[in-house]
Amino acid sequence: MVNVLIVDDSAAIRKILQRVLGQANMPISQVFEAGDGFEALEVLKTQKVGLILSDINMPNMDGLQLLNEVRAVDAWKSVPMVMITTEGSQSKVMEAVQSGASGYVRKPFTPDQIKEKLAGLI
Repeated sequence: MVNVLIVDDSAAIRKILQRVLGQANMPISQVFEAGDGFEALEVLKTQKVGLILSDINMPNMDGLQLLNEVRAVDAWKSVPMVMITTEGSQSKVMEAVQSGASGYVRKPFTPDQIKEKLAGLI
């Protein structure tokens, strides 16, 4: 069982992802939410998380900045991080993958796409 952190500035998207994770029958014990990268870092400081799902485009600290912060901390650098994005530009997605993202899913997504992407990670 793994704890998951969902990072997105849209509360609706966070709820949808939470529901999708439930429907996908993933071995998840707890789901934490954050509205941007700063909130996500606060959660990571106090909770053990085994998977991060993060939007790329967010205010304050975006998903790429969060990814770089997470990869810079020894305790978090091996946590799989999947980017969830509406980002049409391939360069942002490639930058995320080069920075250590475990993969990405484009919005809008289906439960099957999420399940398939996470199957090898948790």
